[in-house]
Amino acid sequence: MTETLSHRTADTSGDGARYIAAARGLAPLINAEADGMEADRAISKPVIDALAETGIFWMLVPSEWGGGGLGIVDSLKVIEELSRSDGSTGWAVMANAFSMAVAAGYLPDSGAREIFAGPDKGITAGMILPTGKGVRVEGGYRVNGVYGFASGSGHASWIGAGFVVQGDDGTPEVGADGQPVCRVAFVPRSEVEFRGGWNVMGMVATGSEDYAVTDVFVPEHRTMDTFSTVPVRDESVYKLGLLGIGVGGHAPVALGIAQRALEEIAAITAVKTRPGYRSVIGDSEMFRREFVTHEASLQAARCYVYDAHATAEAAAAAGALNDEHRARLRQVTTWVQGVAQDVVTFAYGWGGSASIRNPSVLGRCMRDIAVGARHLLVEPMTLVEAAGPILTGYTTS
Repeated sequence: MTETLSHRTADTSGDGARYIAAARGLAPLINAEADGMEADRAISKPVIDALAETGIFWMLVPSEWGGGGLGIVDSLKVIEELSRSDGSTGWAVMANAFSMAVAAGYLPDSGAREIFAGPDKGITAGMILPTGKGVRVEGGYRVNGVYGFASGSGHASWIGAGFVVQGDDGTPEVGADGQPVCRVAFVPRSEVEFRGGWNVMGMVATGSEDYAVTDVFVPEHRTMDTFSTVPVRDESVYKLGLLGIGVGGHAPVALGIAQRALEEIAAITAVKTRPGYRSVIGDSEMFRREFVTHEASLQAARCYVYDAHATAEAAAAAGALNDEHRARLRQVTTWVQGVAQDVVTFAYGWGGSASIRNPSVLGRCMRDIAVGARHLLVEPMTLVEAAGPILTGYTTS
C-alpha cells in the first residue's frame, strides 16, 4: 500500500474512517471479480452482497434510518477506494449512494422513510433530469418517460424518473419563477421496464441501462422538486444542493482509476525489460522523470478535490455556501478528469504488451477513464460555466 493511500485518510476518524477502511478491505474481492464483472457487464453478486454488508451503499443516508450519516468528503474517499479496485464498481456505488443522498435530503420525510427506514433499506439509481412527463392526479402523478444511463440499476430497488408536470392538454405547468414545474419520482423496480442499451467500451459493469416508466402512479410523497435548493433535513451534506451532491462523486472515481494505473505501472516496470534499456524499465531515467511528474499531478489534483469539497461542506454547515463554492466544485470535478486521463495514458503507454493483452488492469483503467471523462456533468463547458463566479472572486478580492 502506498504512502498516499494511508496518509490521505489521516484526518478522518470515527464512522468515516470505518467506511473508508471497509472499502479498502473489499479490494481483494473486487480485484478477483473485476475481469468477470467486465465480461458479464454487471457488478457480481458477491461484490453487491459485500457492499451491502458493510453498509457502504447507505453511507450518505441519515444514521437515524440505519445509514452511515457521512459527510461529503468521507464519502468521496470511500468511492476513491472502490474505484482504485475497479472503476465500474466505484462508479456504480457512487451513482447509488449519491442518488440516495439526494432522495434522503430532498424527498418529503414520509417518502424517504418509505425507501430507507424499513428493515430492507432501498437502493436508488436512475435519471433525475426531467426527460419524462407527469400529469397531476389525486394524491400524486401519472408518470411516463424513457430514460438512459441508469448506472447501478442492476441491484437497485428504486429507480429515479425525472419529469415535467403537464396538464391534461399536454401544456407544461409553469411555476412562480416562470419556468416549467419539474419533479423527480422514485418508482419501485417492479414498475420499471429495463431495455438494455449499455454496449460500451469502458465502465461496462456499471449496468447503465436504458429504461422506461409507463403510466405509473407515483404518490406525492415519493416525488421532489428537481431544482430545489432547500433540503428537508439539516445535515450539511444535503445543503450542498442536488448539483453539489450529484457532480462531486465523479471526481474520486477518476482519482481511484488513476491511482491504480500508477500502482500497476510501478509493479510492471520493476521487472519488465525492453530492448535498448540497460536494466528494467523502472530504472530508466526517462520513465522515472515521467512517473514522478504524473504522480505529482495526481497528488495535487487529489488535494484540490478534497479541499474544495471540505471548504464547501463547512460553508454549507455555516449557512454561507455561495456561488464560488459551487463553481469550484464544478471546476475541480471536471478538471480532475483530464489529470486522471493523462496519468492513465502515461501508465498505459509504458505498459507495452501488459496494457493490451486481455485481461489487463491497465487496459481496463484506460477504457474506464475514457468513458468516465465523457459524462455530461464533466464535459468541458462546465469549466466555462464555473469561470464566472471564480473570476468574480478575483476581481472583487
